[in-house]
Amino acid sequence: MNQNKQAPIGVFDSGVGGLTVAREIMRNLPSERIVYFGDTARVPYGSKSKEIVLKYSRQIVRFLQTQNVKAIVVACNTASAMALETIREEIDIPIIGVVKPGAKVAAQTTRNKKIGLIGTRGTVSSELYPAIIHEYDPRIQVIGQACPLLVPLVEEGWLKDEVTVEVAKRYLNPLLEQGVDTLILGCTHYPLLRSLMRQVAGDGVTLVNPAYETAQALRELLKEHGIENDGHEEEEFPYRFYVSDAEERFQEFAGSILPYDVRMTKQINIEEY
Repeated sequence: MNQNKQAPIGVFDSGVGGLTVAREIMRNLPSERIVYFGDTARVPYGSKSKEIVLKYSRQIVRFLQTQNVKAIVVACNTASAMALETIREEIDIPIIGVVKPGAKVAAQTTRNKKIGLIGTRGTVSSELYPAIIHEYDPRIQVIGQACPLLVPLVEEGWLKDEVTVEVAKRYLNPLLEQGVDTLILGCTHYPLLRSLMRQVAGDGVTLVNPAYETAQALRELLKEHGIENDGHEEEEFPYRFYVSDAEERFQEFAGSILPYDVRMTKQINIEEY
């Protein structure tokens, strides 16, 4: 394990959605450096098999290890659900995903024990969120809803468009009709739709943002291993971005949502790892 406190955090996702996790890390752990990888050539993961998601995740972890990261955040709900536990056993670097932090907070938040979960087909069908939630309280009912149209709408920039509102209503209404009082935004793109989801779900439903909760869990993980960065030297570019395709489009999207001017994104051949 890399004990260098100045070493970066590795963050990866199937594409651009994990930037919402990187954003929360930047906001909540400003002393930490980040190496981000977005697998933009092979997105989406949500419709792929567990074997393929595990293969891709292993390649990305091997790449991040070449960057001498001290910890890894799997900023992808599908990869967290399908690959995290296997990879945790294979490496000696502390690693966390986005599912458990969000599931824990949702279990602690619900009042009527009815939680809605929206995500990709892979995340919802994995049943990982209900499994973790039931560790906290087996009486909680988790109602899942795959929302495959939301990711392309986010990536198109239609965050407040009437079309996106109608699609969100179509997906959320079955959950609301069943009386959920807590809703997990179980895809890293969805925090960008937070205000729209609030509008559709109403004030009586608590929204759980796993991206924020993951940043808090990362803080605890770094403390636990004694590797939190206690004030790095000021550097011009503390965040590095890599993709497997379409670096210009990625950089444009990243620049629109991050509290940081993304100066450079580098494309690499992830199949080499």
